[in-house]
Amino acid sequence: MNVHDSERLTGLLEDAGYVAAASDEQPDVVVFNTCAVRENADNKLYGNLGHLAPVKAKRPGMQIAVGGCLAQKDRATITKKAPWVDVVFGTHNIGSLPVLLERARVQEEAQVEILESLEVFPSTLPTRRESAYAAWVSVSVGCNNTCTFCIVPSLRGKEKDRRPGDILAEVRALVAEGVSEVTLLGQNVNAYGVEFGDRQAFGKLLRACGEIEGLQRVRFTSPHPAEFRDDVIAAMAETPNVMHQLHMPLQSGSDRVLRAMRRSYRRERYLGIIERVRAAMPDAALSTDIIVGFPGETEEDFRQTLEVVREARFAAAFTFQYSIRPGTPAATMPDQVPPEVVRERYQRLVDLVDDVAWEENKKLLGSRVELLVAEGEGRKDAATRRMTGRARDNRLVHFLAPDVEVRPGDVATVEVTYAAPHHLVADGPVDVRRTRSGDAWQARTATPEPVGVGLGMPTIGPPLSSSSRVPFARRSTGWLWPALT
Repeated sequence: MNVHDSERLTGLLEDAGYVAAASDEQPDVVVFNTCAVRENADNKLYGNLGHLAPVKAKRPGMQIAVGGCLAQKDRATITKKAPWVDVVFGTHNIGSLPVLLERARVQEEAQVEILESLEVFPSTLPTRRESAYAAWVSVSVGCNNTCTFCIVPSLRGKEKDRRPGDILAEVRALVAEGVSEVTLLGQNVNAYGVEFGDRQAFGKLLRACGEIEGLQRVRFTSPHPAEFRDDVIAAMAETPNVMHQLHMPLQSGSDRVLRAMRRSYRRERYLGIIERVRAAMPDAALSTDIIVGFPGETEEDFRQTLEVVREARFAAAFTFQYSIRPGTPAATMPDQVPPEVVRERYQRLVDLVDDVAWEENKKLLGSRVELLVAEGEGRKDAATRRMTGRARDNRLVHFLAPDVEVRPGDVATVEVTYAAPHHLVADGPVDVRRTRSGDAWQARTATPEPVGVGLGMPTIGPPLSSSSRVPFARRSTGWLWPALT
């Protein structure tokens, strides 16, 4: 969701006359699009703002803007903690950024503008897509759940759904531009339709995507187990271009902890969904999110989480150590788990997740998989003479670069020769099919253009972390730097 928001911010600023700049040049405008899910987001933001203070002191015309969830939360404190920030904007008014930058420049004072509700659905804003072959498409924003550990509903607001026709029109337009894969986005994506009273709207939307000629792959993230219904499973199984891949957050395998988290499902329901998904799609790859050390979590609670991991056979899991988020009910709950206990449990969970994922990946040895060739996903590709792609089940596969030209967006069929916990390798013959998406990538890169949205922090001065590079953007009188914290 934040990546797609950053694509919109980039599109807005380019529409206002900004263009990306070379990474070895210093920006005049730096934009942070922030997250507030975990505590380290706060630490990273204020650390990096401090890092930029002396840079700005030497460049009087430089502007710094902070937006996103953390800005929505800390609206009153950002300019107090970092008075050199020029613009603060929230989750509901990202379209105001160019105007706020100009107003701050003219008035020579900080502009703080936070709206409490969405006025314009973000998908109507200009967007600078990061990829020529894969795209994010929002179906809704906001969330109606009240999980005790999560601050997102208070920052993103209640769920707002787009009309199906608007979503499908955006998908068709993307396909016409050469996109072959879309990922449907929502904080609680499978609750789509709640605002206009159709509980089966999401399954219908998946089936409608299946009728769009030229759309090869459809994914979605993230669904909620409480609202995951059989009509969605049927739509996934029966619609050829909907991928047999499901990311469904578990958070905990303990019913007692799930109740304390205010997650409106229990272990039995979660495992029942997985059983029905695998019955309909035996090749489905499942992934999840798990929090370790939620307040009051006992060793027995944690053991139950490990049991679910063993039974569910996840292909991947995003694992998190619980951190207190001020403003959430969980922040003031008794029986906060000691950090050393959380760390020890976390490591046991990571070890088990890796073992299970490795065992699942080994089952694919010798099989042939179809890959959508990716750009920038294989960090060691140059050194190993390999390329990288995503299988239909979203597994990452590194394959030996063939003698023929293969472009990001093309399709490669390979045989898996090696399995690791987090990736597969195919060091054999490669069958390549050139695609319209590959043509779109080639057209985009024929004349070098500014890079769109990147993750990480600036390269001004010594880096604070080992994060990836961040693009810049320049106007006739300024530069842009979108970043995610």
